[in-house]
Amino acid sequence: MNDPVLQAYKEVEAAIDSFNQVLHEHVLYLQNSEPPGSDKVVRMTNGSKAMRDSAGIYLSYAKYVAYGMPASEDLLEDELQG
Repeated sequence: MNDPVLQAYKEVEAAIDSFNQVLHEHVLYLQNSEPPGSDKVVRMTNGSKAMRDSAGIYLSYAKYVAYGMPASEDLLEDELQG
């Protein structure tokens, strides 16, 4: 667990989770403060979803690398549990 790559992955994962949470809260704020159907709300809602989806893809690969590029998804799950 002291591996620098694994530590960096965990830091990036936490930072992205934090950013996505703040972005989601901002979207909720805009939905409550802007007129319904506002272009700003639509763009922020779509952008927030895109960010979350893109981050998921990015983190999936980063996790794979951080856990030593196991040969199969089962090995990654074993690594996470053990």
